Order: sequence, then structure tokens, then C-alpha cells
Amino acid sequence: MKIYNKYIAAISISLFLASCKAPMATVIQDEVKNNIPENFNQNEQQDANSNSGTTPWRQFFTDPNLVALIETSLKNNQELMITLQEIEIAKSGIAAKKGKLSPTVSAGLGAGVKKAGRYTSEGAGDATTEIEPGKEMPDPLGNFEAGLMANWEIDIWKKLRNEKDAAVAHYLSTVEGKNFVLSNLIEEVADNYYELLALDNQLDIIQQYIKLQTRALEISKIQKQAAAATELAVKKFEAELAKSKATEYTIRQQITEKENQINALCGRYPQPIVRTKESFMSTIPQTVYTGIPSQLLANRPDIKQAELELKAAKLDVEAARKEFYPTLEISATLGLEAFKPSYLVKMPESIAYNLVGELAGPLINKSAIKANFQTADAKQIQALYEYDKTILNAYLDISNLMSKVKNIDQYYQLKSQETQALDQSIDIANQLFKNSRADYLEVLLNQRDALDAKMELIEAKEKQLSTVVDIYKSLGGGWK
Repeated sequence: MKIYNKYIAAISISLFLASCKAPMATVIQDEVKNNIPENFNQNEQQDANSNSGTTPWRQFFTDPNLVALIETSLKNNQELMITLQEIEIAKSGIAAKKGKLSPTVSAGLGAGVKKAGRYTSEGAGDATTEIEPGKEMPDPLGNFEAGLMANWEIDIWKKLRNEKDAAVAHYLSTVEGKNFVLSNLIEEVADNYYELLALDNQLDIIQQYIKLQTRALEISKIQKQAAAATELAVKKFEAELAKSKATEYTIRQQITEKENQINALCGRYPQPIVRTKESFMSTIPQTVYTGIPSQLLANRPDIKQAELELKAAKLDVEAARKEFYPTLEISATLGLEAFKPSYLVKMPESIAYNLVGELAGPLINKSAIKANFQTADAKQIQALYEYDKTILNAYLDISNLMSKVKNIDQYYQLKSQETQALDQSIDIANQLFKNSRADYLEVLLNQRDALDAKMELIEAKEKQLSTVVDIYKSLGGGWK
């Protein structure tokens, strides 16, 4: 009993000394998360009960053609498929870490032969030993064995459990990463869809402008014949008509590229994109409710992903720190062993077993363990900065987009007024030109200004709709 107590005391002292020498992880504080503002705009109060980020995307988007495109992209998009495989990889990582907590059991068969020197203690002993009366030990000596082997590291410091918990956190972060890819994918499909509708409407406008320029060219030729205009006016109208036709082909190319971009998001070869362009300019953007900034922590998948990666990094530091502690391993074997196969079935003589417990810890040359710990500690700090950056960027995104929504609405209203005024000025200029009371430059300038204003109005409508989609995604919407 005294010897047993001495062993216990020695083990306890060694474990205590080992734990005292283990370095401490850096203590990190999340100031960005703790100091997140109460509102996105300090001059306005937001309602915590109204948050568009929680609205399912099928309820947020009402255009059936757009909904069909989104559904196709969610089924076929390659980037999303790659992300799903990352989830499977992370799931396998959990199984691998969890398996270390249980004993490893294996079965084996073995055969060998050995000849000991005659003038050795082993050889001399074998020579004078009889297996049975009158039957000497064979020389050389064979060895045949079959049995089970088990090995188990006892998780006395929770190192293995920390590794498993870190793998679980990483797995959950990949799930949130998949949700973030979903949100981005839906945003990208919707933005490209609205850009395509804008190009369709711009093509209609340029085609109307070409007809207008064609009529103006005909009038200028008639006036030249009547000596009411010069050849210069005719050439100016011809040049403007050629420029407009060139612009038409540019827009057609942009439409083709935009359609293919949407098809790529849908994971399919080029095909026409079903859409209705006529109602584009009359589409009213949805009203978006932002809620309060703290809700971003629960709604945005990228923030939750960064938070889980930070948790995994902290657990990795703990696991790396406990590498400095002694490990307790138990190994055991149980089977049959004999120098001749026929003796394997003779029991209990052929039964062999072994049970060993080993407690071992690093004493000198810990550079590799220290390096692993320092790496894990640095990754923990890095994960904190990444988490803080994600929160800060999310807040700034919402703040910028809220301002953009208001300003783009005002911009759209003023562009509408400008377009109406220029449409009226075109009619007036054309009448004056027909009556030779205005020259061709006034007509051209009015037509160009009207064309530019209509193009910019269409772009403003596209920005209106896309900004609403962007703020919806920035609030954490799109993945539900």
C-alpha cells in the first residue's frame, strides 16, 4: 500500500508541474459586438418588431419569372453545390474527432520464426526446456498468434472533447456559410434580372429614338430641297442616326451577356430568359424595415459564421494548450499464441493477454508544441478581428443602403420631371424646325438631352429595385 501511495504522489506531482508550465491563451474582448449602436440612424428610432430580413424570399419577391429563376439557381448553381460538399467534409471532421474519444479495437493475425544463439541465456534456456516429457523445444522457434488489440487515450484534460467541440463549431459555421451563399446567390440573380429588364427598356427607347431621328432626317432633306436647310443639317442628322443605331447594337450585346450571366448563375447553358419588360418602369419598390442593429447578429449568416469560427478557434487554443499536459493511454491485447499452429487450440495454455497503462508528458524540447499553441492563439485573435470586421461591415452596409434608398427615390422623381419637360421640348423644337423657326442644332440637342434623361431614368429605376434587394440581403434575408 505504501508503494502504491508513492506512485500516486509521484503522478500527482508530475501532473501539477506539467500544468503549471502550460502557457496561458490570450484573453480577448469583443468590443465591437458589445458597443454596437442601438439604431442604424442616430436621428431615427427603428422598430425591433419590423425587420424585412426575416421575410422568406418567396414572399419578398413577387415577380413569378424572377421567382422561377431563383428556384432554378438554388437547384443547379455550382458554387452552392461546392459549399454543400464543404458541409459534408466538416461533418466527417466531427466523426473523426469523436472517434478519438472511444477505444480503438483491431484484430490481427501474425506468424514468425526466431532462432536464438545457443550460447545466450535465451538459447541455453530453450535447449534445456522440454515442451512435453521427452520432447525438446523446437529450434528455430516459430510463433503464431491471433487476437484483439485495443488502445484508448483517456481524455483526462478534455483535450479530445475540445477538439470535437471545435469540429462541431466549424461544421455549424459551414452551414451558415451555405446560408450566406444562398443569400448572395438570390441577391445576384435578382440584381441581374433587374439589370436585364433595364436593358430591355433602354433598347426600346433607343429604337424609338432611331425612328425619331429617321423622321428628322427626312424633314431635313425636304427642307434642303426647298432651300430652307443646308447640306450640313442633313449630314448632322445622318451622323446622329448612325450613332443611335450603333448604340442599339451595343445594348443588344449587353442583353446577350446579361442573359448568359443569369444562365451561369442558374447552372445551365445559354437560353432565353423569360421576363416581362412592359411593367418594369411602373414597378414600385418594396418598403424595407431594418429593425435594430443587434438583430444582425442573429439574422446575418456571415456574422453567425464568423462567430462560430471564433468559437472553434478558442477551442483549438484550449486543445493546443493541453498538449503540454501528460496523456494517459491504456493498451490491451487478448488472443492465442503458440510456436506451432496446432497448439493454438490448446486452451487455456495458448491464451495470452497484455494490459498496460502509460502516463507520459513532454519535459524538454517542446518547441513543436509551443509553435502549435502560438499558431492556435494567433488564429484565435485573427478570428476575433474577422468577426468584428464582419459586424462592422454589416452595420455600415445597412447605413449606406438606407441613405441610398432615400436619395435614389429623390433622384428618380427629379429625373421623371426632367424627362417629361424634355419630351415637351422635343415636340416644340420639331414644330419650330418644320416652320423654319429653329435650326437643326436645337432639334438635335433637345433629342439628345431627352434620350440621355430617359436612359438615366431607366437606370434610376433599376437602382431603386436593386438597392431594395441589396438592403434585404444585408439585413440577413434571402436564405430562409
